[in-house]
Amino acid sequence: MRIVIKVGTSTLAHKSGRLNIRLVEELCKVISDLKNAGYEIILVSSGAIGMGVSRLGLSCRPDDMPTKQAAAAVGQCELMYTYDKLFSEYNHTVAQILITGEDVEDKERYAHFRNTLFRLLELNALPIINENDTVSTAEIAVGDNDTLASIVSVSVNADLLILLSDINGLYSSDPNKNPNAELIPVVNEINDDIIAVAGGSGSLLGTGGMATKIKAAQTCVQAGIDMIIANGANPELLYKAVKGENVGTKFIGKK
Repeated sequence: MRIVIKVGTSTLAHKSGRLNIRLVEELCKVISDLKNAGYEIILVSSGAIGMGVSRLGLSCRPDDMPTKQAAAAVGQCELMYTYDKLFSEYNHTVAQILITGEDVEDKERYAHFRNTLFRLLELNALPIINENDTVSTAEIAVGDNDTLASIVSVSVNADLLILLSDINGLYSSDPNKNPNAELIPVVNEINDDIIAVAGGSGSLLGTGGMATKIKAAQTCVQAGIDMIIANGANPELLYKAVKGENVGTKFIGKK
């Protein structure tokens, strides 16, 4: 079983912007255990800019592109250092892949990207993918890591994509505004009602918002890939997710 796991900045870091050490350690432990059990896993990880902002001592996330890219350059080093250190404790080798929108749109570069991913999986390495925020601009960016994770999932013919965020899943309405909002456990069809519930980008907690997650689900579902939105605060829920147990909201891929 081939699984793509996407983890967002809100899951990796405290509100201060600094790394949530306990959570990241638990996440790496669970992923390592799943790999030991025979699952092929690709990790799509956000967090470079956020960690760079903290590392550089900036008071807030920058608005200008040069400072964003500088923060990404600093933060990506810290992010990969952390992953390398933690996964090495469980005898797993990580590999960093940074891509841009051009790498996806250009057929030759996209083919090289896919070939590299498949070879890394054959070598039992753990690919860790992020958008190359140091060189990406608005014109050539993938845009968000929910979209990137769905692209990666389709590229490697994944069986399952799990989006770990700071919300339990898709609700009948915004749970931050409506205390009676109900979690939707399974979505068999992404219709206009589901899209309407998702709202705009950033309508719910998390960098990309629920709208980008629904867009990712549409990409996966059309390719026959199941997708789950779940709360990353408890990484152990990954065990239930890969076994097909009810976790968060599951979108059923068209077989």
